[in-house]
Amino acid sequence: MPARPRGSAGQEPVLRRPVAPMLAAPVDVVPEGPGLVHEPKWDGWRAVAFREADGVYLQSRAGRNLSTYFPDITRAIRAAIPPGVVLDGELIVWERGRTNFAQLQRRVTAGRALLRLARDCPAHYVLFDLLADADGRVILDLPLSQRRARLERLLADSPAQLTLTPQTADMTLVSDWLLHWTVAAGIEGVVSKRLGGRYEPGRRGWSKFRTRIVTEAIVGGVTGNISSPETVLLGRFDRRGRLRYTGRSHPLTAAQAGELAPLLSPPRLPRPGATAHPWPQPLPASWSGQLDRPEPLPYAQVDPTVVAEIDADVAFEHQRWRHRVRYARARPDMSVYDVPLLLGDGEDPFGIAAG
Repeated sequence: MPARPRGSAGQEPVLRRPVAPMLAAPVDVVPEGPGLVHEPKWDGWRAVAFREADGVYLQSRAGRNLSTYFPDITRAIRAAIPPGVVLDGELIVWERGRTNFAQLQRRVTAGRALLRLARDCPAHYVLFDLLADADGRVILDLPLSQRRARLERLLADSPAQLTLTPQTADMTLVSDWLLHWTVAAGIEGVVSKRLGGRYEPGRRGWSKFRTRIVTEAIVGGVTGNISSPETVLLGRFDRRGRLRYTGRSHPLTAAQAGELAPLLSPPRLPRPGATAHPWPQPLPASWSGQLDRPEPLPYAQVDPTVVAEIDADVAFEHQRWRHRVRYARARPDMSVYDVPLLLGDGEDPFGIAAG
């Protein structure tokens, strides 16, 4: 349930953790109009930070305690932010000028190596909202423009690890973010907000537009069965000619399944000493990205000869799309060797340069 300010009679209300952060509803286009501003959608972990009298508490979007994993951030907040303040923002790690989601995940499993990891790959806390001001004054009902102004003043002398997110009403600048920052810096899109809007915990009162790339991949398997596919498992060849798993689609529509099924066939019988299919059966849970309920994924293997046109976002980690892609259509006019190769870290994973 969204947290509400609480206080005794005659006292100022205070924010008690956990606080359900305000959320954004997905949209297909960036909204325009008077009173709207836009911010980059960072590829990181949402976190609400409570600067308490005796330290700092970092709360995840789901209400979990992240403080232990980010000693560098809690130290920066403790040094620069007065007690009572409650902040909202995104935890990110920069690597070679681009956000690296995998480095965030490493924090959870680092164990005794955590302090060394924090030193070698320091996190940043990109801030975009202020829920409680100095001395704990709750400001949820103030318009965003005033909360933002107070946040700017609060961060004026803060270290670089505590960064105010860019904000603009200029659609030309928004277009530049979407065109250049998504691949170069790793932002996922933009979040749009009303300058006069209050902060509503747990409510989808903002809008988010994810940058998406239309590209191609090879169908290596399906869930369901070959005659009635439900979702598509996709891959790309690496530079050694191996078909590597790269992601899974959202459920197919009936029309898409009907179009795809006649093009699919079982794997060919292998040559002596070779395997019939390059992927294991079932698909390992670590491949399919089922982080909440990690279980192997049974699927139907297919002969990897069909090219699919897909619509994917820019969250690409460990040479896989972290979120499910949208299957658009089969491309029988294309050879699997026309599909962009799966490249190494730091290279263009979307095949944009390849056209």
